[in-house]
Parts: sequence; structure tokens; C-alpha cells
Amino acid sequence: MEVLDSVVINFSKSGLLALNAILGFIMFGVALDLQKQDFVLLIKNWKSALVGFASQYLLLPLLTFILVYTLKPSPGIALGMFLIAACPVGNVTNLITKVSRGNVALSIGLSSNAHLMASFVTPLNFALYGNLYEPTRLLMRTIHVDAVEMFFTVFLLIGIPLILGILVQKKFPDFASRSKLIFNKLSMILLLLFIIAAFASNAKVLLANIHLVFGFVVLHNIVALGGGWSIAKIFKLPEADVRAITIESGIHNSGLGLFLIFQFFDGMGSMALVVACWGVWHLISGWTLAWYWSKN
Repeated sequence: MEVLDSVVINFSKSGLLALNAILGFIMFGVALDLQKQDFVLLIKNWKSALVGFASQYLLLPLLTFILVYTLKPSPGIALGMFLIAACPVGNVTNLITKVSRGNVALSIGLSSNAHLMASFVTPLNFALYGNLYEPTRLLMRTIHVDAVEMFFTVFLLIGIPLILGILVQKKFPDFASRSKLIFNKLSMILLLLFIIAAFASNAKVLLANIHLVFGFVVLHNIVALGGGWSIAKIFKLPEADVRAITIESGIHNSGLGLFLIFQFFDGMGSMALVVACWGVWHLISGWTLAWYWSKN
């Protein structure tokens, strides 16, 4: 599997700019939907909110480290797992939670907070666990990953579009109300099309190596969903809150992960494969779980 770490996914500068624009588009749409009451409801439902934060920011990165330490994948695959665990939630969690008959208000509050905190939490968790595991620490030193530079990159990708979206919502509330659904749906379609297009040119390499990472991705996603479900059950939360926290724990922003890989890791094949596979698989697992819960 170490051979896969030396594989480079070819990606043009124009493609990187396109991904940057799509991520900004996604975050702008998220900001149009942010409401003060989302955070007020988190305070009122403080127990579930704290459990949700713990699941996202503490439990999943820790479980990922335990999984990596146990299975000992190649350093590149391990870094990809650490990165996706550190990324904020994906932009479809609220919809999946709704179909799952979960607590949508809790889901919106948790995902909104995750996006606002991503500039700090993503580089922090990635640097912490990437340096805690020796094989990935050595790889990061070889590539010279700068955590401070990653912080500013994530802030530019997520923080600025969020701020702009919030300003637009305050100045033009009618426009924000009419367009937020369009932004959210279109951004999800654009990201999916981008992932397909970006990896089509590398299809031969990817198809030859995808079996090396697919099992890790599926197991990692099961651990993420299971970790969120377990901690919510341990604290005896209402079933609707359990479902919301489970979904929030298992769906992550793979688009941000891909951008960081191409920006800081020169398109390392193993990392890119992990994050790209997660971007497809978490939709399959998330919607499957939503379908099951919608029937129960």
C-alpha cells in the first residue's frame, strides 16, 4: 500500500480554482440559511449540543486514531483518514436528518457551529493526530505541512464566504430566503460533478488502486456513524437527537478535504482516494440509514 502513497493525482490549477469556487458557493449558501434561533435552540438543548460537539470534535478524531493505530494502513491512507475526520460536516446532513425523522433543529445548530469552527478545529485536529502517529508525522515533515498556513487556507475557503453570506442575509433577507434552497441544491450537484470530472482523467490509476482504500473508508465511516450513535445512547438522549448526532458524525465535507490535499500534499494518490471514496460512500451510507430510520 505504500506504493500508492507515491502515486500523484494530476490536477490543474484551473481545476483547483474551480473547486475553490464551489466550496465558497457551498459556504455562501449555508450562511444564507443561518438563523440566530439555531444557536438559541442549541443553548436550550445544551445536553444534546454538548454530546454532538464531543462526537464531532473529540470522539471521531480519537476513534480514527485508534482505528489507524490498530489497522496500520500506509501513512498516506492514514493521513487521509485523519483529514476527513477533522473536516466539518457535509452540507446534506440537515436534509438526511429530516428524512431520518431526527431532530432537524439540532442538526442545523450542530452543522452551523461546525462550519463556523472549521477554521480552527480542522487544522488543529489534523495537526494533532497527524503528528501523534509516527508514520504520518514523518510523512508530514517530508512534505513540510504548515498548520498555520492550513488555518488561513481553511478560513479563506469557509470563513470568508460564511461572513459574506451572513452580511447578505442581513442586508437582503428576502433574497436570502428565496435563494438559499437553490444555492444548497446546486452546490451539492456541482461538488458531485466536480468529483466525477476531476477523477475521470485519472480513472486508470484510481480503478487499479481503489480496492486498497475502499475497505478502510467503509470501516471508518461505520466507526464514525457508530461512534455518534453510541455516545448519544450512552447519555440517554431522545431518539430524534440520537439520529441527528449520528448523521452529523458520519457525513463530512470531502470537498474541503480534496482541496487541502491538492494544495498541501501535491495530490497524493492515497489521501485523495480516501477522501474521494468517502465523498461518495458517506452519501450511500447516510441515505441508507435515513431510509431505514424513516421506516422505523
